[in-house]
Amino acid sequence: MSAPTPWLSVVMPVHGGERWIDTTLASLAAEADSGIEVLVIDSSLTPATRAIAEGYADRLALRVVTRADLPGWPAKTNYGVAIARAAHVCWLHQDDLWLPGRAAAVRGWIAEAPDAVLHLAASAIVDGAGRVQGIWRCPFTEDGAVAADTVLERLLVQNFVSAPAPVFRRDAWAACGGLDEFLWYTADWDAWLKLAGEGAVRHHTAVTTAFRVHGHSLTVTGSRDAADFRAQMETVLDRHAARLGRRARSVRRASRASIAVNTALAAAAVGKPGGVLPALARVLALGPAGIHRYLRDSRIVERVMPRLRAKLAGGF
Repeated sequence: MSAPTPWLSVVMPVHGGERWIDTTLASLAAEADSGIEVLVIDSSLTPATRAIAEGYADRLALRVVTRADLPGWPAKTNYGVAIARAAHVCWLHQDDLWLPGRAAAVRGWIAEAPDAVLHLAASAIVDGAGRVQGIWRCPFTEDGAVAADTVLERLLVQNFVSAPAPVFRRDAWAACGGLDEFLWYTADWDAWLKLAGEGAVRHHTAVTTAFRVHGHSLTVTGSRDAADFRAQMETVLDRHAARLGRRARSVRRASRASIAVNTALAAAAVGKPGGVLPALARVLALGPAGIHRYLRDSRIVERVMPRLRAKLAGGF
């Protein structure tokens, strides 16, 4: 007899994840929901990560697949979604977490709006020791439906989506082509923009996941090449801005200022602070309305302050 169809698939693209994955899988197992399948797609060079993951086989509906030929997280995620059995999917990176009550909350989201293609939500930001350093929210104040144009306009300024929080319909993912595997840094941003064009989007204020900041994250290690880092963001902006029509110009200006700030902060984090003041000047040049748009949509304070607190606390 075949196993019952899960109601949710959790895709975990992992590589060398032995430092974090035990805590991550424990947060899933704590939900004790047998209707959730967990797909670990592992490209690690050693068996250590797989061994830890397989230790959860008695507590999770778990499949561990070794795919050393898929080194990038976008490729592993695409593969995981392709083999997922549930109609709704989310992903969880090896260093992020579910918080207590996540499974029940997501069940409720799906029951309330089963046709929604994308559910967006807030996420806690935790440091390397798991201490909460802040909350990363979407630029919406209420629970419920969000107009596609509003999502597009605000999301183009900055990827305000914390990767472990969203839940999406697998058929919508297939329709929009999934992750662009060329985009090692902004593939998720591109995917949320594509999904938002496929149907209804819902927003939830509940905080049910945690995004971990630490010195070995992809953002920190990958941003050492500032030109490539900037190009990753500009590619997404150029790809989707035309969908805004007459509003494209003002949103483009705010987005390019946001890209300048992101690039400057990433360079400063690796000892190259020279771009910070010019980037701030670009924000100021937006004028009052543009500055308001940038601050609202970029979530810059919510994204940066927890990282600073983590460094000061010694948990980065």
